[in-house]
Amino acid sequence: MKAFTALTTIELRLLLRDPASVFFMMAFPMMLLVLKRGDSGAVPGYIAMISAVGGLGALPGIVAGYRERKVLKRLGTTPISPVLLLGAQLVAQVAAALIGSALLVVAAIAAFGARPPTNLPLLAVAILLCSVMVCALGFVIAAVVRNTRGASLIGMLVEFPMLFLAGAAVPREALPDSLRAIGGFLPLTPGVDVLTAAWTGAAALFPMMILAGIIVAGTAVAAALFRWE
Repeated sequence: MKAFTALTTIELRLLLRDPASVFFMMAFPMMLLVLKRGDSGAVPGYIAMISAVGGLGALPGIVAGYRERKVLKRLGTTPISPVLLLGAQLVAQVAAALIGSALLVVAAIAAFGARPPTNLPLLAVAILLCSVMVCALGFVIAAVVRNTRGASLIGMLVEFPMLFLAGAAVPREALPDSLRAIGGFLPLTPGVDVLTAAWTGAAALFPMMILAGIIVAGTAVAAALFRWE
């Protein structure tokens, strides 16, 4: 447990020292919030964006880099299992998403007078589920694409269309019917739905079940395809 805690702390520090991750997970959503003049209806989507930036924009390249530099292989010869490092990366990504989301929610309420979330405990659970879900997809990408650049590129190619089609950056209601129909099949869409439900007090069981299913399926696929070297 001490080794895992130490690894998680290191991974979180490295993540928070990365200018791109800090900007897109913390500063960029704040900028969008300013442009939206604190519109509380946009906050759930921006929270989903924060999770996606970590799980899809950063995680695949980080994990692929560890494998490319033989870090995972070398850990296999030590008492610290490579699984611990991957678990620490997951926890670090979730923690960063929670930090960024908390800052965004506080800013929306304190600085812009946005309506507070109706169900704060459910919002915390929704952030956790959404973040783990995109991390599961990130691990799949890292399992399939073996080099750092390729994994980072594919992660961003998956991330950015989802941000716009799943309702994270732009409300799905503003999209043409054809694009809205496509967005309905994207994994990030139930994430936005459950975050919105937690904020407004609507029912959230169905999108939570979908997120749980994606997490299970993504984890299974990543585990089946992942190679340490």
